[in-house]
Amino acid sequence: MKRFFIGALAFIGALSILFVVGVVGLLMLAASSKPGVPSNLVLELDLQQPLPEYTLDTSLAGAFGEEPTSLRDVVEGLEKARTDPRVKSLVVRVGQPGSAAQVQELRDAVKAFRASGKRAVAYADGFGEAGNGTGAYYLASAFDAVYIQPSGDVGLTGLVMETPFARDAFAKFGVKPEFGKRAEYKNAVNTFTDTSYGPHQREATEAYGQSLFNQVVKGVAEGRKLSEDEVRALIDRAPFMGQAAVDAKLVDGLRYRDEIHDELKQQAGDGAQLLYVDKYLERAGRPNQTGTTIALIYGVGEVLRGKSQSNPLSGGQVMGGDTVAAAFRKAVEDPSVKAILFRVDSPGGSYSASDTIRREVQRAREAGKPVIVSMGTYAASGGYFVAMAGDKIVAQPGTLTGSIGVYNGKFVTSELWAKLGVNFDTIAFGKNATFSSSDQDFTPEQRAQLESELDTIYLDFTSRAAQARNMPLEKLQSVARGRVWTGEDALERGLVDALGGYPKALELAKEAAKLEKDAPVRIVVFPRPRPTGQVLSEMLGKHEADNSDDEAAGSQAVMSSQLLEQVRAVYRVGAKLGLTGQGAEGRMLYAPVPDVRW
Repeated sequence: MKRFFIGALAFIGALSILFVVGVVGLLMLAASSKPGVPSNLVLELDLQQPLPEYTLDTSLAGAFGEEPTSLRDVVEGLEKARTDPRVKSLVVRVGQPGSAAQVQELRDAVKAFRASGKRAVAYADGFGEAGNGTGAYYLASAFDAVYIQPSGDVGLTGLVMETPFARDAFAKFGVKPEFGKRAEYKNAVNTFTDTSYGPHQREATEAYGQSLFNQVVKGVAEGRKLSEDEVRALIDRAPFMGQAAVDAKLVDGLRYRDEIHDELKQQAGDGAQLLYVDKYLERAGRPNQTGTTIALIYGVGEVLRGKSQSNPLSGGQVMGGDTVAAAFRKAVEDPSVKAILFRVDSPGGSYSASDTIRREVQRAREAGKPVIVSMGTYAASGGYFVAMAGDKIVAQPGTLTGSIGVYNGKFVTSELWAKLGVNFDTIAFGKNATFSSSDQDFTPEQRAQLESELDTIYLDFTSRAAQARNMPLEKLQSVARGRVWTGEDALERGLVDALGGYPKALELAKEAAKLEKDAPVRIVVFPRPRPTGQVLSEMLGKHEADNSDDEAAGSQAVMSSQLLEQVRAVYRVGAKLGLTGQGAEGRMLYAPVPDVRW
C-alpha cells in the first residue's frame, strides 16, 4: 500500500511538471505567431498609472502574465515610430503619469515624436476632478492638442509637499528614536525626532519644490504658448471647469474619447487602426538592435546587500548589491561591449551594498569600459553613491539628486513593551553586544562610537564624491551636507554633467565609446534574461549557476497583484514613519522621497 501511494504521488508530480511545461510551450508557440504591424495606424498609450522604470526578470512573468510596459518601452516605441511611415499619429490618455523626472522623460519623447512631423494628442476625462492634476497636465502640455470631456476640469493648482512627523506618536507609544546624522540637511530622521519642519529641512524642501514648480511653469508656458506670468496667474485661479479651461487656453476643446479617436483615424486615412505603443514595439522591434554593443544595467530601488528582488508590499524593487555588481562584471568580461549605460533610480540604502556597486563602476572604467549614468526619479544618498563614479552623469531637471550624507541609529522599544506587560531581561557578553538592541539606550561609549562611525562614513562619501566629480573636498562638502537638489540645481553645482534622459545618456555613451553620433548600436541589458527553461528548472529546485557571478546575476522576484494595493497604501505610510523596511542596517545612506502631490 505504501508503494502504491508513493507511486501515485510520483505520477501526480510528473503530470504537474508536464502540465507546466505544456502550458509554457503553448504560450511560446502563441508568441511566435503574433500579428504584424498594420500598414496605417495611430499609436495609443494609456497613462492611468505611472510606468515602472524596470521589471525584474521574474522568469515566467512574461509567460503567465503580460509584463507591464516600462518607461523605456514607451521612449523606445516613440523613437521607433518617428521614422516609421506606417505610424501617422499618437493619442495618449493621461491620468497619473508619475514623478517629475518620469513626466519629463515622456515629454522629451513626445516632443521628439512631434519633431518628425507627426501629430500627438493628449486627452483626459479631467485633470484632477476636484483634485490636483498639475503633474498630468504638465505632461499633456507637451502635445499638439489637449482635450477634456465636457464634464471634465483642469486642476492645475500647483505643488504641495507633505512630510509626516511622528515624534509625539512615538512618545505616546513608548518608542524612543535614537539616531545620529551627517549633516544638518540629512532629514531622514526628522520624521522620527521632530514635530514640524526645522529651518534646514524647510529651506531644502522649499528650494526643491520651488525648482520643480518653476520647471512646470516653464514647460506649460512653452507647450501652450503662454507667458510664464500668465501660467502662474492661471495656477492661482485653478481649477477650471470645461469651457473655462478652453477660454483660459489650457485645452483645445471639449471632446469625448470616441470623437478624438475617430478624428485621428480619419486623418490617418482609410483602414487606420489603433495599436498600443508596447504592442507596436513588440511587433516592429526595438530601435538600437544592430551595431556596436552598449550594455544597459539597471540599478532600481532601495540599495541592499544580496540579490535584486521585488517587494510585493511597496510595489517597488530592491537594488541588490550582488546582482548589480555581477552585471557590471559580466559586461566588462564581454569583449563586444564598448560602453555601459547605468540607469539609476534609487533613494539609497545600505552603505556597504552601495560601495560594492560603486567599486564595480570604478573597475569597469579602469578596464576601459566607459560608464554613463542616467538618473531617473531619484539618485539620492546611496543612489548617488553608486552613480558618482561614472564617467558622465545625466539627470532630468526634476530628478531628486544628492543627499550626500548618512544617518544611523535605532528605536528603543522597552517602554512600549512594558506598557504591554512584557519585560525583557538581558545577559550580554561583550561590552557593546547591546549596541543594536532595541531594549536599551545607547551607553555614552556606544553613542560616541555611533558618532565616530557617522563621521567616518560621511568623510568617505564626500571624499569619494569630490574625487569622482573632480572637485575640491571643501566645495563638494558645501553642496553635500545631506541636502537634496533637483537635477537642474545639481547641474549648476557640479553634481551632474547634463540634463536629459535615455537619449542623452545614449548620445554620451556613443561619444565615450568613440563612435559617431549616428553610429548604429545594439543595446543589451545585463544581466541577460534567463531562458524560460532555466527558470522552470530553478522553480523545480535545480540551480544552473556554475559560479558566484552566475548566481548573483539572477534575481529574487516576488509576483504581486492588484489585491495588494490597499495593503501597499498602509505599508507606504508605515515606511515613512520608519515602521517597516530593513531597519538601520540597510538604510544608512538613504533619502526619503518628499511626498509631492501634483
